[in-house]
Amino acid sequence: MTAFTWYGNQSETEACQFGALAVISPLIERMNVVQIINRHIPADQQAEYDYGTTLSLLMAARLYSPVALSNVAEWAKDTGADILWDIPPEKLNDDRLGRALDAFFPQRHSILAHLALHVAREFEVPLQEMHYDPTHLLFTGAYENAQAREGVMDRSGNGPQQPQQDEGKQLHETVRSDNELAAAHITKGRATDDAPKGSLMVHAGICTMVDEFGPLAFFGHTVDGNQNGRTAVDEQLGLIRKHLKLNRMTMFSDRGTFSVGHLLRLKDMDSYAVCSAPWGEFKELFQKHRKTLTWKTASYLSIEQQRRRDTGSELPQEHYELAVLRHTLQDDDSGREIKCRAIFVFSTADQKVVHKQRQKQIDRIREGLEKTQRNVARGGPYSDEASVAKRMSRLLDGKDAAQYFSWQMVKLTKRELKQLPPPGRGCRRPTHRFEFTFDAKAVKKAEKDDGYSVIVATVPQNQGSADVLFTKFRQQNYSELVNRSFKGPLAVRPVFLHTPERVEALVFLMLAVLMLYYLLQRLYRQSVPSDATEKEQRTTARTILSAFSSYCLLIHRTRLGREVQPTRLTTRQREILQQLGFSTPAQILSKRLPRPPT
Repeated sequence: MTAFTWYGNQSETEACQFGALAVISPLIERMNVVQIINRHIPADQQAEYDYGTTLSLLMAARLYSPVALSNVAEWAKDTGADILWDIPPEKLNDDRLGRALDAFFPQRHSILAHLALHVAREFEVPLQEMHYDPTHLLFTGAYENAQAREGVMDRSGNGPQQPQQDEGKQLHETVRSDNELAAAHITKGRATDDAPKGSLMVHAGICTMVDEFGPLAFFGHTVDGNQNGRTAVDEQLGLIRKHLKLNRMTMFSDRGTFSVGHLLRLKDMDSYAVCSAPWGEFKELFQKHRKTLTWKTASYLSIEQQRRRDTGSELPQEHYELAVLRHTLQDDDSGREIKCRAIFVFSTADQKVVHKQRQKQIDRIREGLEKTQRNVARGGPYSDEASVAKRMSRLLDGKDAAQYFSWQMVKLTKRELKQLPPPGRGCRRPTHRFEFTFDAKAVKKAEKDDGYSVIVATVPQNQGSADVLFTKFRQQNYSELVNRSFKGPLAVRPVFLHTPERVEALVFLMLAVLMLYYLLQRLYRQSVPSDATEKEQRTTARTILSAFSSYCLLIHRTRLGREVQPTRLTTRQREILQQLGFSTPAQILSKRLPRPPT
């Protein structure tokens, strides 16, 4: 019998898990990360390694497998990053990395903007349209030295070098950034599904470009944990104007950022807005023109809805309908006006969802009211007026369906008191009865607006129909995907560092990593042939990185030092590198390392 696999003697050869560094390293080089960082941060004459090299290695570590600063040295040793970056693991202690973040902080906006502009030129990425979406980042630790900061925007007129703008536009405006701006305040923010009440946070606003190759995050900023979307987008626009100097762009954003002031600020930049708006602010306008609106079915369909139509699925086939109304909005603060299009949207799917959510909320409230009614009737615990009021506050506060209910505690008459049976065990003789009413007519009236929303656009008609703008607006879903990547695969949270400045520096560095992550995906998709399968055309960065998870380098210890041997690439790994236009690990290492002496 012939053996094809057999046991050999134990080898002294070591292996390091080079893995995704095969694609991370060449992309960092093409992004010019080291040179751009070093241009902005003065060299420390006493430092052994420049900040660009140190911070680019930290970027690679965060993308490869997020680890704490104290574990970067071990990671570099295990993966061979110390070989690529030519920094011994023992030199990669958390103090060195922390000092590099300290040096990065005063130039964080400028470096991120420089990287974005370089990527736009090097990889031919258009920045005329962007989607903006803020997300929260949670933090652990006390951060007692975290303080509220002066905002990015200074409109007091006291700042240096005030830009003079045309008559009728905002005057006396200064944009604070880099060393002029403190770190965002790590403080308690609004509770959400993944942020319990009292959570410490900051908000990170991320700008994303979207086209047929998917999303690409390219710029961002941080906002105090207790600030809202209107402040966030205002500050982001100021930073874009100062550092990216973009004009004639179109910004897409969600209703949390909507204000007339936001539309006007974009207009002052010779740019446009496509922003969803709170329904309450446009409901009256909608009702006024409802009967005269002309509705057309939108061409946009989600991927799932396209699949249902292509496969003849029996699942519901949902769609959107659009109606456009030309309108003029006025800013309450300045009195300035701006012409826009109110694009009213009707969604058959949203109509069902809203109806279902409302009914679910109504049922829960009704159940709570009936339970309280029974408890008061039997004189149970906490059935006094004060306790019932507290219970109602907990039951009704923050719920839209609360408006359909009313309740009261009615004092029992002497006759009613005499007719009461003896109280049960643990109960007392009740003094009131609990009554509540439900307004079914109000529910029916509200149902007429189910499924409706509004988008406000200042884009001229000749530069985009309502249907085109709506299709592009729906790409806002990609911004949410980018935000999930920021907090998911890149694991920017939870974070604990010693100072708010280091925290913010790491967040900005992670924004650069986020750019790298989606740029990798974009480069691959651009190289895929048009006749390739849909799965191949939609290859993700995570898939690309995972393809190299098994790739290793072999290390031989000799009396002259380490000898590094790259292993053979799989067919799939080689195909990926060829499509990306990247050198192989063997080619990279042969250029960086000397040949052994003969």
